[in-house]
Amino acid sequence: MEPEMILIRETDMLPFSCEPSLSCFTECCHDLDQVLTPYDVLRLKNALDMPSGEFLARYTIRFTGPETGLPMVSLKPVAEKRFACPFLSENGCTVYQDRPASCRTYPLIRMAAKSRQTGRITVQYAFIREPHCKGWRDDGKGMRVAEWMENQGLGPYEAMNDQVLTLIEAVNRLKPKSLTPETRDVIFTAIYDLDTFRNQQAVTGEPSLPEGTVSEEALLQAAIQWAADQI
Repeated sequence: MEPEMILIRETDMLPFSCEPSLSCFTECCHDLDQVLTPYDVLRLKNALDMPSGEFLARYTIRFTGPETGLPMVSLKPVAEKRFACPFLSENGCTVYQDRPASCRTYPLIRMAAKSRQTGRITVQYAFIREPHCKGWRDDGKGMRVAEWMENQGLGPYEAMNDQVLTLIEAVNRLKPKSLTPETRDVIFTAIYDLDTFRNQQAVTGEPSLPEGTVSEEALLQAAIQWAADQI
């Protein structure tokens, strides 16, 4: 039976809750195909107290986005544990406070698009109903979509992940041409390997970053904009 995906509004009720008592608890953490955003990588590498380059080498697989041609990364699953998330333990998620955005939204999917004409970002939501999931409620209880997003701490993730739309917009302007391997490498370092990017900038002074770029969040925003300018 295939998963069911249904559009839903921000004001609609989501009759869902995930609890350790459910028989399917952590089942969605197996057979993993978990794409990470640049902000996901930032949060996870800090949670693990690792340089970004080490985190990427140990826990991720790099690939090229089939639609955009941009460099992307996914979590490297543990094959001998039914391709489980590497941060899954018997008691659940070991990086729960810094888990990726897609883990936070599940079973919701947030789809954001940026208008070329106005620069305005529009958002649509859908929920995915998978056969194995027992979290769906039939008692009418739950949260509205907007409440669910707030409850899951998605504010900073949404703000940072929407910055990547600038990159996608730049790629769309490039078409029908595509990114060169060299440009993809430069973009990969800037938006995912943030510690290496910062070290390079400290040594060479390039790129020139805006004043006040002190926090890693501000650095990532500047790095995404700089990467878009390289396209």
